[in-house]
Amino acid sequence: MLARHRLDTLLDRFAEIEHLMSAGPEPAAYVKLSREYAGLEPLVTKIRALIKAEDDLAGAQALIADPDIDAEMRELAELEQAELSASVEELTQDVRIGLLPKDEADANDAILEVRAGTGGDEAALFAGDLFRMYQRFAELQGWKVEILSTSEGEVGGFKEVIASVSGDNVFARMKFESGVHRVQRVPATESGGRIHTSAATVAVLPQAEDVDIDVQESDLRVDTFRASGAGGQHVNTTDSAVRITHLPTGIVVAVQDERSQHKNRARAMQLLRARIYDEERERAASERTEARRLQVGSGDRSERIRTYNFPQGRVTDHRIGLTLYKLEQIIAGDGLNEVVEALIVDHQANLLASEDA
Repeated sequence: MLARHRLDTLLDRFAEIEHLMSAGPEPAAYVKLSREYAGLEPLVTKIRALIKAEDDLAGAQALIADPDIDAEMRELAELEQAELSASVEELTQDVRIGLLPKDEADANDAILEVRAGTGGDEAALFAGDLFRMYQRFAELQGWKVEILSTSEGEVGGFKEVIASVSGDNVFARMKFESGVHRVQRVPATESGGRIHTSAATVAVLPQAEDVDIDVQESDLRVDTFRASGAGGQHVNTTDSAVRITHLPTGIVVAVQDERSQHKNRARAMQLLRARIYDEERERAASERTEARRLQVGSGDRSERIRTYNFPQGRVTDHRIGLTLYKLEQIIAGDGLNEVVEALIVDHQANLLASEDA
């Protein structure tokens, strides 16, 4: 049973936010308020629907209990009671999920990093497959993907590719992809038909907003150098590539894909802010409790999370024991949503179970 005072507190806070936003606050304050408003609005809609359904259910039950109503009216009230009881049960579960502790970064855009792991050329090709899978998945969500940095493999794919993904609730839906992805397949260069195993690592970092983190220019060392690429691609005769070191943390980022030093610096700063933000989130999570590290995507990225077995057409997510024989659809991006949804539902179930305990 949900505590009514808790729901009333949320409704009061939502009304307060509406009032504060209409009063014309400073831009920074308005950004924070609008972010909180957007986060609360779906839950408030559910709470209001639940309260109405409960009130209607009480009305139907009162009619049924009235000894003076005729049989036809009682029958209609009993039918309504059954429908409203189901609605209250469903809405109660929706509100319980909505009340679960939120990751403050869920609404943020994300930095997606895919790197070839063990397996040489085949790992680079697999990293390319994964990145294209995420590009297609993002397209289906209506998100925008912008490549920030690439290092291409010798025979295709990527040794490393870093991109910005922007849209609605990107981090909330992408964060469970962080970890080691393993592939089992026969490489095109394999004449004996032997299955090879290789891997790629995926990191999904929430992008920091101006209101999340403040990077001081005095804390930065900026170096410029000439861009270079395999086979002479993207070679510049000017110092357009940018390397930025954040002195307090020692975090270093380098971007050289654009011919403009200004654009490379902007992209490098975007990446740097995300990595600083991620490090601060990790530290805060560790300080709160080690149990918080059980949240997928904010813990150890070295653990294998998923296997793509091409001979069997199988994808297995080892964290939740999910196996789907839909490899072609998933690796194409079209079927990835089924895996993402299963991970989100499992995460919510674990949170609900811990609250009940």
